[in-house]
Amino acid sequence: MILRTIILLILNFTALAIGGLFTSSGVKSEWYTLLEKAPWTPPGWVFGFAWTLIMICFAFYISFLWESMQVKRTLVFLFAVQWILNVSWNPLFFKFHQVNLALIVIVLLTLLVTYLLFKNLKELQLKSILILPYFLWLIIATSLNAYISLKN
Repeated sequence: MILRTIILLILNFTALAIGGLFTSSGVKSEWYTLLEKAPWTPPGWVFGFAWTLIMICFAFYISFLWESMQVKRTLVFLFAVQWILNVSWNPLFFKFHQVNLALIVIVLLTLLVTYLLFKNLKELQLKSILILPYFLWLIIATSLNAYISLKN
């Protein structure tokens, strides 16, 4: 389990690093600063803290889930789709300014994480708390993206 968790941490933080390539310059861009943003948009440092916590917890969650799943191929597929959706949001939003397409991506990501949470809640029980930060943050992030989509 330790090696699996380390591999998942590397994959998760690789996703964050790729996203960071687009986010850091995107947040400072004139395009982003001129957007009408939701009043509940948290300060910038919250995003880094939240995603760090989320990716650590998610690595452990997937490791526990791996041990309990019979069909591991399904979990690999779901993790890969989650990874692709997560990584693709940043360039769509910050580089290509495709806020509506980014909204579709984040809604799909939210649905996938919601599926993982509720599909495995009975089996993982208390360990399901590890995916809760991801689930809650995606609800907030989706609302932020939706606000920008509607108001700009």
